[in-house]
Amino acid sequence: MNNRRDFLLTTSAAAAASALAPLSALAQERRFAPQPAGWRTFEVSKRVEPALAQGASQVWIPIPSVDTGWQRSLESRISTNGRAERAADGVDGARMLRVSFDASVPQPFVELTTRVQTRDRAVDWSARAPAREDAATLAHALRPTALIPTDGIVRDTARKVVGDARSDADKVRRIYDWVVGNSWREPSVRGCGEGDIKTMLENGDLGGKCADINALFVGLCRSTGVPARDVYGLRLAPSAFGYKELGSNPANLKASQHCRAEVFLQAHGWVAMDPADVAKVMRQETPEWIKTVRHPVVAPVYQGLYGGWEGNWVAYNTAHDVVLPGSRHGRLGFLMYPVAEDAQGRFDSYAPDDFRYQISARELEA
Repeated sequence: MNNRRDFLLTTSAAAAASALAPLSALAQERRFAPQPAGWRTFEVSKRVEPALAQGASQVWIPIPSVDTGWQRSLESRISTNGRAERAADGVDGARMLRVSFDASVPQPFVELTTRVQTRDRAVDWSARAPAREDAATLAHALRPTALIPTDGIVRDTARKVVGDARSDADKVRRIYDWVVGNSWREPSVRGCGEGDIKTMLENGDLGGKCADINALFVGLCRSTGVPARDVYGLRLAPSAFGYKELGSNPANLKASQHCRAEVFLQAHGWVAMDPADVAKVMRQETPEWIKTVRHPVVAPVYQGLYGGWEGNWVAYNTAHDVVLPGSRHGRLGFLMYPVAEDAQGRFDSYAPDDFRYQISARELEA
């Protein structure tokens, strides 16, 4: 396997438990421990100018669609010289702004300003109680998608990873450890990646970015009967714990998109997960490529992102196989970036300077 790291994490529950014990001592130099507390309010601004458009064009911009105990999606303001309408994908409830521009518009633009409230998230593993969720929601979080199949090599890999684990918590623990131990952050991948997990497994190349690594985690969970979903969003601010790779510059967020993941555990409900950010810290937080989760820089992140998130990020949606209303082109694997198209085709959302779009945020006082 190209660029494969020289270590593998064991997937046995006993070994995982014994490995966790000494991590706190090793990690005293760094801390990463998100805990639910007060709400933070952000104003997020996006300006899209489809400068490459030839003739009539359309733009779609994701709007936060998530309202939970860790995020409140508030009001939005729109300014444009096109025809704007709020829309949704019709399946996952992913909200978006759709703007159409006539060919006669000389300099098309749209500005979308949205307010959100976020806060840190962390599961209390000691508090166990039967969790309730709508049966249709759980079934939806078990379904295969175009990029996340749950049969074939994905299911075969998942069965090998979980081994004799029977509880949903044990399965997820083994899958998380396996993904962290066998995938890696690949900086050369464009954007957040594509999330084509079948191809990743068939090629034996598990290097990628968040939409790849967390999709792999979600697909393996679904293949073992554990409801899971990707959560697509945007980093808004620096990390309060000093990790440069886990934060962003609020003045320039055009490359700050980030996908996280959730699993539904019977004793805890929806639980936050982010093995992709563990991989990012291992590869990019320091000049060296760290290849063990026991390293003092990685250890607190490895522990903290199993059940927690930091609230310096906004979630847009959990949608897959997204149909853009009014589009003449195919479905999107996910909606996390601005999208634009004209009669010649769809623009490259991973090239914001050519496209062209800008994103920024500012934190508002409570």
